[in-house]
Amino acid sequence: MLSQYMEEFEQEPFEVSGFIERLTWRTNNECDNTSGKQSQLDGIIGAGIKDFNPTALHDTFIQTIKDLKILQERQQAKCERLEEALKQEQEAHAKNIIKLQERHQLASDVFWQLDEKINSVAGKIIHLGEQLENVNTPRSRTVEAQTLLNYMTEFLISGPVVNDIFTDATRLYEAADVIQKLYAIAQDLPPEKFVDSKRKIEKKYDEVERRLIEDFATAQKSEDIEKMKRLAQILSQFKGYAQCIDVYIEQSQMTPYGGKDIFIGIVPMCKHHYEIIKKVFSNPQQVMSKFILNIYQLKLHQYAMTKLDDKRDEEKYLKTLYELYSRTLKLSTDLQHYMSAMDDDLLNKLTQQIFQKHLATYVEIESQFLTRKCASELEKFYASKNHQKKPAERFQELKRDMQELIRTKANINIAQVEDYGGETFLSEELAIKMLQDANASLKRCRVLSNETELPSNIIKLNDILLKYLMHEHATYALGLGLNIIPIADTGRQFPHLYFFDVVQKTNIIVHLLEDQCNTSVVPCVVNTPKYSEYIFKKRTLMEQIEAKLDQGLDRTLNAVIGWVKLYLTNEQKKTDYNKPDSDFTLTSAACSHVVQNIHPVIRQIKKCLDGENQKQILNEFGVRLHRVIYDHLQTMSFNTAGAMCAICDVNEYRKCIRELDSPLVTQLFDILHALCNLLLVKPENLLEVCTGETLNYLDKSVVRQFIQLRSDFRDIKNTNNLKGIIE
Repeated sequence: MLSQYMEEFEQEPFEVSGFIERLTWRTNNECDNTSGKQSQLDGIIGAGIKDFNPTALHDTFIQTIKDLKILQERQQAKCERLEEALKQEQEAHAKNIIKLQERHQLASDVFWQLDEKINSVAGKIIHLGEQLENVNTPRSRTVEAQTLLNYMTEFLISGPVVNDIFTDATRLYEAADVIQKLYAIAQDLPPEKFVDSKRKIEKKYDEVERRLIEDFATAQKSEDIEKMKRLAQILSQFKGYAQCIDVYIEQSQMTPYGGKDIFIGIVPMCKHHYEIIKKVFSNPQQVMSKFILNIYQLKLHQYAMTKLDDKRDEEKYLKTLYELYSRTLKLSTDLQHYMSAMDDDLLNKLTQQIFQKHLATYVEIESQFLTRKCASELEKFYASKNHQKKPAERFQELKRDMQELIRTKANINIAQVEDYGGETFLSEELAIKMLQDANASLKRCRVLSNETELPSNIIKLNDILLKYLMHEHATYALGLGLNIIPIADTGRQFPHLYFFDVVQKTNIIVHLLEDQCNTSVVPCVVNTPKYSEYIFKKRTLMEQIEAKLDQGLDRTLNAVIGWVKLYLTNEQKKTDYNKPDSDFTLTSAACSHVVQNIHPVIRQIKKCLDGENQKQILNEFGVRLHRVIYDHLQTMSFNTAGAMCAICDVNEYRKCIRELDSPLVTQLFDILHALCNLLLVKPENLLEVCTGETLNYLDKSVVRQFIQLRSDFRDIKNTNNLKGIIE
């Protein structure tokens, strides 16, 4: 039983409640052998307890508790035995550790003693070596001096030098060491006694040096880095060391860079040779600077001169100059990594030297090119329109005023207006082409001009653009547009309103110019004295254009309003508003025709203008239209049927002017409609209408004038219906 308990206790996880349930189930099974396992389990779990035996269960629990106590005592004794064995093992390990510590201490003491002995022996060896060196150095120097004297003897006697060291190609390094030392000694010999010997030494010196350089060049061709490094070290003691560097640079740059485009291969080539130069030469930074210097002074300079030699095609020349200069600046930035700190600005100076001659005359050539280009584009444009540009007439405005005066006073129309078939002589495509040409010139100018001259050059090029685009093109077209506007009250046909198209295209050109100036001109001059000059020119130009646009719009509105006035005067019959009572024609033919022509005008204004300008023009047009219609109605006499027709006409005008989106004009026509009601209402209701919300604040004279237009005014004048109105 105890072993069974142990098995249950060792299960993971162990639950006390589960253990008690299993114990209870086993007890009831043993007490009732006649019942099946299932019925016994149902008896325990179910609600019925008639077969439950509490006494047996109690005895089982008591016996189990006793068994568990016995099991606990056994386990406790086992734990005590294990703890005792652990304690003994721990004591044994502690004794072993103490013994190991004693042995380690003994070994450490022996090590330090040995280290002291080694240091002592090393000190004695070093001292002995110094003593041996002190004895051997003079001896070595004596041997070396004796060897040099032996070689020197051959140069002191007459005849050629026949020593093997100078004739054997395999002993070149040894010969270089000897001749370099002999050359240094020869410099101190008195020239009057050893002139021949010195000449022979110098000759042999030059010969050995030349052979070393030739070997270096051969090693470079095969990229034998180690041999090149050794030869460079030897040659660094010779006066021809610079020739060695020159040979390396010349052979390295002998191969083509990048085919026809020299810039492609320069950076990769410099990167490749920089790694070799660092390994071969003791002063790699100086060698690399000379390497790059040779590229600029010889290769790039010659390449640029060849490309820029022909100036006959100015556009090609300017594009080539810009491309070469820009790519050279970028190349300088890429190669700066290989330059020493002392040569920080050298590449930029070399770049300026290469292009100095071309940069000095750049702005003149650019100005000439842009001038010819813009003039040519203008000439092509007018040629495509079969138009011969007319010189500006100084007294054009005075001439027009005189024609207007003669027409007004003598009723003679002498104005001959040429409208060119609606052609505005303004081209967005031409403007874009000029702006693109100018933008390319400004882009080149920003790169090719030095910092001090950049603002002046930018303003100079921008002035050329303003001259041809705005003065020669836009302003000229505005002048033509002003001249083709019909004089008011001169014709029965509705006038052609070409000037609105002129306004639209002028605004587009001005916006395009404004955008380009903000991106290409202003950043270059904003913080310079030239900025005020730029602002003044721009303001003056814009004021001139705005003045012409305002003048043209005013004339155009006058032409429309003049036609309305003339048409109503000539075509509006007196009987339209004073007809028999049986005739109830709603809208007059004259009104319908006027409204029919006004709708396209409003649509054209909205199409060609925008923003506040559109609102102001629409508002002004509505006010002027109201004045003409108001004055026209003042010339009529109205009976009841005619008043109904007048109200219908005013309603048509009101519907038309709603497209203006002007609260002021809408209010004016509402008041006019209310005034027309005075022509229709019964005499006894006049006072009530006059004191209504719409007419109450009007001047009494205005109301009185409209009432006087009634055909029955004389009949109602003597009544009391007008009391308070006429007074």
